[in-house]
Amino acid sequence: MEFFHEPKIDFLGKKWYFIAFSLLFSIAGVLSMLFWHGIPQGIDFRGGTLVYVRYTHPPNVNQVRSQLDRIGLHNFRIQPLLNSNDLLIDLSLRETSEQELDRGKTQITNALQTSAPAGKQDLNNSSSLALASYLLQKDPLHLGTDARARYTAIAQAIADYRDKSKGGVLASFDELRGVADPAVVAAIEDGFYLSDFGVYQVEIVGPQVGSQLKKQAALATLYSLAGMLVYLAFRFEWIYGVAAVITVFHDTLITVGAFSLTNKPISLTVIAAILTLIGYSNNDTIVVFDRIRENLKLMRRERLADIVNRSINQTLSRTILTAGLTFLTVLALFLFGGEVLHGFSFALVIGILIGTYSSIAIAAPILVAYQDWRSGRRQAPAVVSAGTAARREKAKAKA
Repeated sequence: MEFFHEPKIDFLGKKWYFIAFSLLFSIAGVLSMLFWHGIPQGIDFRGGTLVYVRYTHPPNVNQVRSQLDRIGLHNFRIQPLLNSNDLLIDLSLRETSEQELDRGKTQITNALQTSAPAGKQDLNNSSSLALASYLLQKDPLHLGTDARARYTAIAQAIADYRDKSKGGVLASFDELRGVADPAVVAAIEDGFYLSDFGVYQVEIVGPQVGSQLKKQAALATLYSLAGMLVYLAFRFEWIYGVAAVITVFHDTLITVGAFSLTNKPISLTVIAAILTLIGYSNNDTIVVFDRIRENLKLMRRERLADIVNRSINQTLSRTILTAGLTFLTVLALFLFGGEVLHGFSFALVIGILIGTYSSIAIAAPILVAYQDWRSGRRQAPAVVSAGTAARREKAKAKA
């Protein structure tokens, strides 16, 4: 399948436009990383506490932010999740103990509880143990010796119903009518109230783990670049490997810069996407390089720039077909893949566009620029030696 029949686009003639485009986005990304947002690190790398909160209604993010500020929590991030009633609150707590898990949950719960009735507990944020202790004290069923076991089982059933069937948050006490005895539900209504949210999950990544992951991610990226350089140097020439590495570095810089400009955190899944892009961009570049090498044998007397232009045009249909289909797949993943894959798919969307562009606009011009530079060095001594010989001939004639 061909999108173009023998196209004759002068890509190298537009190289300065391409260079200006790349410089614009590269410099913008570097400035953002140095002076604005830095390199936003996900919890995988910097450590911290993730608190997942579910509301009975779509939450007001600005109100939640002011509630957290009010109790002294300032270093946090709030991120709406795919479910419109869910929020992810990223705290800077970096301890890894069970106490810190409870501490993070308690801080969020205290901040978000705006109108708690005096003397009552929040059922949506109470453990089954606290509920069982309350029921044992009230003893609404007037049980005998097996009261503790019975109320423990009832409390666990209510907590499981809340967490598994209702997603961690109850909207009404009437929802418990089919789970527990009416006397138990009435007793719970006396001692508990229902807030409009529930903290249903807490995760912690310690700073030591984050530092180790950061180091391993950097090494994985460097090893992949080094391996690619060696492979291309053996398969083609060393300049091809250098051109490919510069191209991939260009793609990676713009992709990371896009994360910095949009202030999206870089997690392990994003690193996986960047490594995927290194391979994808490398594959696209090798296709162009292969065609250049074939045409060099067939068109020995033509200028290298003309050969490179023809090679890019000959592979243009293939590039558009493969890159276009891949981009549509990744775009669907970005739009419908959910919050967990958002960073991964965003990196792929940016990377595929830039990787396809750079194979044409960056890698090929590097080859031509190197060849022109090398030809200039070869011709310079010849010109000098020719001039020297002429002067010698004139000196002999005068003599």
